[in-house]
Amino acid sequence: MPGYSNKPLAEKLGVKRGDRVLVRNAPDGYPAALGMTGVVMAGPRARELDAIILFAESAAKLERAMPGAIDALKPAGMLWVAWPKKTSGVATDLTEDVIRRLALAAGVVDVKVCAISEIWSGLKLVRRVKDR
Repeated sequence: MPGYSNKPLAEKLGVKRGDRVLVRNAPDGYPAALGMTGVVMAGPRARELDAIILFAESAAKLERAMPGAIDALKPAGMLWVAWPKKTSGVATDLTEDVIRRLALAAGVVDVKVCAISEIWSGLKLVRRVKDR
């Protein structure tokens, strides 16, 4: 299924066939709407994941969820934090800057931003190369 930019979302996110992926706190319509065919959808207790897509509507919830999500990743895995765009009409205290601050405190850095949908933005977080 095409993403917001008509490019397949899996491609925008860097998710490849065979990757082990976990989608957490997804709103209705996800993860089916992510259009990720050929990936292994992991359960909530899975470890050594290639990617996690973590939907969050508040800084407090993200701050609680981020350490466990990072721990569940492979050393070179990626954590995508999805948060509501300002134009979405969804009440949130999250911004790109807030997510970056929480990420740095958790030991990860941002490397990419993308539109996941008309409602959700995404920020890709990874461990620094020296920490992998």
